[in-house]
Amino acid sequence: MNAENALVPLPVLLPVLAAGVKILIGPRRPLLKRAISVVALAAVLAVAVALLVRADRDGPQAVRLGGWPAPVGITLVADRLSAVMLAVSSAVTLCVLVYAFGQDVAERDRDTPLSVFHPSYLLLTAGVCDAFLAGDLFNMFVGFEMMLMASYVLVTLGGTMARVRAGTTYIIVALLSSMLFLVAIAVLYAAAGTVNMAQLSWRIAELPGPVARIAEVALLAAFAVKAAVFPLSMWLPDSYPSAPTPVTAVFAGLLTKIGVYGVIRAETLLFPGDHLRRLLLVAALLSMLAGVLGAMVQIDVRRLLSFTLVSHIGYMIFGVALGSAAGLAATVFYVLHHITIQTTLFLVAGLIDRRGGATSLARLGGLARTAPLVGALFFVPAMNLGGIPPLSGFLGKLGLLRAGIAQGGALVDVLVAGAVLTSLLTLYSLVKVWNQAFWSAPPDDPRDDPRDDARSDARGDRPQGARAVRLPAAMVAGSTALVVLSLAYTAAGGPLYALCERAAAELLTPQTYVRAVFPSGGAT
Repeated sequence: MNAENALVPLPVLLPVLAAGVKILIGPRRPLLKRAISVVALAAVLAVAVALLVRADRDGPQAVRLGGWPAPVGITLVADRLSAVMLAVSSAVTLCVLVYAFGQDVAERDRDTPLSVFHPSYLLLTAGVCDAFLAGDLFNMFVGFEMMLMASYVLVTLGGTMARVRAGTTYIIVALLSSMLFLVAIAVLYAAAGTVNMAQLSWRIAELPGPVARIAEVALLAAFAVKAAVFPLSMWLPDSYPSAPTPVTAVFAGLLTKIGVYGVIRAETLLFPGDHLRRLLLVAALLSMLAGVLGAMVQIDVRRLLSFTLVSHIGYMIFGVALGSAAGLAATVFYVLHHITIQTTLFLVAGLIDRRGGATSLARLGGLARTAPLVGALFFVPAMNLGGIPPLSGFLGKLGLLRAGIAQGGALVDVLVAGAVLTSLLTLYSLVKVWNQAFWSAPPDDPRDDPRDDARSDARGDRPQGARAVRLPAAMVAGSTALVVLSLAYTAAGGPLYALCERAAAELLTPQTYVRAVFPSGGAT
């Protein structure tokens, strides 16, 4: 490991070391534990930004751990794609951690004990970083499993019946996708004799077509489950909403994007070409429509957001399926936008729950008057997700639509129309939340139809009205920071989109990645 590349392993090592220190400290000294977590994640963010600057200026940064040469040893690679996703993910995890402090999930809430939450959260962050930086498929699998093992703890934190039930579904699906990932790795290793992605980019081209297609389908299926691509997404709306708000937010923002990242790597570095292009286009269209139609009929804010998450994964798969530089650039931009926006909306849903006493629209109303700050924090990311210009959601969708129109073809044209329809229906779903939760009269208002109470009683969710509680400053600060970050994407839309275009160009020239891993040309 040379001095220039010494930063590359730090995003993985720092959270692991911090988690170990916190476990050694034990259940006491919560303020010290808070400080350790914040310092560790702030350091990860600083390192990620430094790696992004270096990767954009000098090209991919590769490090061979332990001095073992590739493909024998573990190789970590920070190119433009992995570095920019690392930077955004680090910023998001830090803001969510601050929110968690305010919600008291870390100290006094018996459903989310400090001694479990913080080490698990740090290990999840380390797993996310390792998955982004992994230079071989098995190390990526290790990163996935590190992330998933921590997520198993977080999704069932507190052991309530609802969380255990939802967590069981989540764990079963995650284990099945991991098994499928291992099968794909085994097929590739048996056929190509390596799991190093730079070396595979050469050797897969020499494999018989049927063998390569089997490996590609297995790998994409594993990533599609993790990304919640329809029809492999039905587990998500039942699993995410039951977890504590910070956990749900970071799951929604990051975990599905790990799967999207895997799809991007597979379709650009390992299996370039249009072998499964039509299949990906169909999956993208079905994800958009199934997700947004599910969102339209939901009355719970968290479930509605979970369905919009599925629908917007379709946009990302759309750009990957196009396979063009314009499509990939728009996809990378949209992934960065969506990590931030989806996380923000779930955090604000937690504010709505705390201030309004529920997340069911049948029990909410009048929050624009009683909690105007929550209204502002919801309105901005909601309009952003809906694609209102000039926000970053509009920029990303416009880029995808332009790339699709430029490429043409009957199926692509249908997908462009589906993307426009999905954006309009997403806006409708979020406006419904705004009208019901913020603009309409509170449900216990005497002007309400008394038959609504009877229907609520039948469902077991009689309206309770808003609670006069004060929102903790840290919860508001974490949510506000993410709203500001999302607005920064709009303010810096030109330079950020240009960075995404450079990342896309780099993805379409895998020789750059290969040379970073094998400087002497030993990839064959």
